[in-house]
Amino acid sequence: MKTEQCMRNRKPMGIYDRLCSRQTSVGVVGLGYVGMPLALEMAKHFNVVGFDLIKKVCNCNSTDYPPPLNDDGSEAQYDGRPVIAGSVEDLADVGFYIVAVGTPVDDSRTPDISQLLAATESVGGILKRGDYVVYESTVFPGCTERECVPLLERISGLECGLDFKVGYSPERINPGDLAHDLTNTPKIISGCDEEAAEEIARVYGRVVSAPLWRASDIRSAESAKLLENIQRCVNIALINEMSMTLGRMGIDVSEVVRLASSKWNFTAYSPGLVGGHCIPVDPYYMISEAARRGIDMPLTRLGCAVNESMAGYVADEVLRRISGSVGREGRRPRVLVLGVAYKPDSDDIRSSGAAALRECLSERGAECDVVDEMVDGESVKRMYGFELSDSPSGVYDAVVIAVAHECYRSLDDEWFARVTTGPEALLADLGGTYKGRISNLRYWTL
Repeated sequence: MKTEQCMRNRKPMGIYDRLCSRQTSVGVVGLGYVGMPLALEMAKHFNVVGFDLIKKVCNCNSTDYPPPLNDDGSEAQYDGRPVIAGSVEDLADVGFYIVAVGTPVDDSRTPDISQLLAATESVGGILKRGDYVVYESTVFPGCTERECVPLLERISGLECGLDFKVGYSPERINPGDLAHDLTNTPKIISGCDEEAAEEIARVYGRVVSAPLWRASDIRSAESAKLLENIQRCVNIALINEMSMTLGRMGIDVSEVVRLASSKWNFTAYSPGLVGGHCIPVDPYYMISEAARRGIDMPLTRLGCAVNESMAGYVADEVLRRISGSVGREGRRPRVLVLGVAYKPDSDDIRSSGAAALRECLSERGAECDVVDEMVDGESVKRMYGFELSDSPSGVYDAVVIAVAHECYRSLDDEWFARVTTGPEALLADLGGTYKGRISNLRYWTL
C-alpha cells in the first residue's frame, strides 16, 4: 500500500532525465549551419533525430556527410550520429524539439518568418503532452509567444505551460570559426516558466561547457540576440563611413584605426562589405517590431543604410580609378571580382556584399566576372541570377579581392600581371590582404 502511494505521489521524470535514459529523443528541425552542428553535438549525449524540408541535406549516417574534425584536423569522436528523418512524422517520438530554421527578410526588408511558422506547424502536428519546443531562430521580441505558441496550441490542441513547455535559446554559431563553437560559447537560456528554463538549461548544459546565462523571460532572450548584431551593424557602419570620408581626404583609415586603438577604451573595427544573416538582416527584425509599436530606431536604420551603400561606393571608386585608361580606348571596363561568399573561407552566400558589388558594377556599365572556388555556382545562379566564372578569362582593368579566401591570399605579381591589362590596372583589395605586397599595378583598399 505504501509503495502504491509513493508511486502515485512520485514526480514525473523531467525531460532531461528522459533524454539521458534514452526514453525520448532530441529533434532538430532545420539542418543548416545552425541545426547540423547542434544535432551532431547533441548526438554525443542523447538520441537525436534531424529533419529538414530541403532534401539535399546529407544523412549523417552515410559516407556522404564527412566526419566532423577537431581543430587540429583529426576526426572528432562521437558516441552517436543523428538519424536524418525522411518526413516530419518520423519525429513523432521526439520529446525535445529544437527549431533552427532560417528567418530572412524579403526584398522590402520586412521579416519573413514563413519558414519558422511552417516548422512550428509541423511540430504542432506531432506535439504530445510533456514535450518541449525550443526555438533558436533569430526573431523579433515577442515572436515566440505571439506567433509560435498560439500556432502550436491551435494545431496540437494542447496548452503551453500545462501540457507542453516552450523556450528560446538564440543561436550563436559563427560559420568557419574554429575558436568559437557551440560548446565553448556562452549560451542564453529562457523558458515559458521556471521549470521550463531549468530543464532546458540542464539539456544544453550537457552539451555546452561555457557558462549558461538565464534570461528572465523569452522576450529578453530574443532581444539579446538582436542587440548583439545591431551593435556590430552600427559599429561597422561607423567605420565604413569613416573609411569613405577619410579615403576622399587621402587619409589611410587603417592607420587611423591603429592609432586610435592605442587608447584603452577604443574598439577596433574594419571597413568592408557586410553579408550573411546577422548584420544585414537581424536589425530589421528589431526595426520592424519597433515600428509596429510606433517606435522609431533612427540610429539602427542609418547604420543599415550606410552598410548597404558600401557596394555602390566601392563600385564608384573602382571605376573612377580605371576610367582614364579605359576612356582612352573607348570600351567597357572589365572587372574581375574574387569571392562571392559573405565571409572568408566560407561557402555561405546569403546577403552577399560581393554579389551586390557585382550588380553595382554591371549597372555602371562594367563587364564583370565573378570567381569563387568555395561556393556552389547553382546556388549563386538561383539566389542572384548570374553565372559564376570557373576562372579568369582574358585580361581585366581591375581585380577586386572582395572576399579573401585562403586560395586568394597568396597570389603574386606574376599572377596579377597575367590577368590584368598592365601597370595602369587596379587591384582593389577590400580587406587589405595585399597591402605593401604588390608592385606591378595600382593599389587601393578601404
